[in-house]
Amino acid sequence: MDYAVVTVAAAPIRIKADHRSEMVNQLLFGETVKILDQKKDNWIKIQSLHDGYEGWSQFLMFKNITKKIAFVKPQYVVHDLFEKLHYKENIVYAPAGSLLPNFKNDKGQLADEEYIFKGRTTPIAKKNVSIKLLHNLTLPWLNVPYLWGGRTALGIDCSGFAQIIFRQIGVWLPRDAWQQALKGKAIKDFSKIKYGDLAFFGKNEKITHVGIILEDNKIIHASGKVRLDTLTAEGISDSGTGKIMSKLISVRRMI
Repeated sequence: MDYAVVTVAAAPIRIKADHRSEMVNQLLFGETVKILDQKKDNWIKIQSLHDGYEGWSQFLMFKNITKKIAFVKPQYVVHDLFEKLHYKENIVYAPAGSLLPNFKNDKGQLADEEYIFKGRTTPIAKKNVSIKLLHNLTLPWLNVPYLWGGRTALGIDCSGFAQIIFRQIGVWLPRDAWQQALKGKAIKDFSKIKYGDLAFFGKNEKITHVGIILEDNKIIHASGKVRLDTLTAEGISDSGTGKIMSKLISVRRMI
């Protein structure tokens, strides 16, 4: 089985091998995949190694690597929403959460090519999470537009937002909200919730939405855009109207 690494800022992943097919995910610079199938016109079916998500993309945005290299988890990710990275004499504007393989002293190795990155990095290690850290990681995303399948500051969905933020505090989450809701520890008493918990929402116990709890029952989440609202025992209260936007189903502690 072949393995590959993403060499562009964000590779779109689609349901079918067709540019007109729905985009269900994006893979960021440095993320690795297993190649499951290949079709004409450069299309490959891939499975991302960090969360197992599958879909179709074009191989020109990837480069083959060995299985051994594919399973090595980098120690650093890109911190800021976008940062300039030099790769193969080109510039890649790597999004927040992009992986930096074999990175040390502003240089790294992606497959058999060197890259240079002088921006801010975040170590991938579990951290003692403070509200200041959560603010630094989440608030710059405010007003980023919602994009189904998106994982960058040009457009992001609710579970992609949670996944990228938690990667930067050393927690590797699955891709979809319903999968994320199976992780961590359930917090059943609403009075015991705290900043850094994930809140899950939906209808008839089906999880369709997720947000990150901040202090004073504030919640930051991607709904139309990345926004700040208030979390109540009933659900998300719209900061403008006070109406309940989404019904609260569960709260999970990941850190």
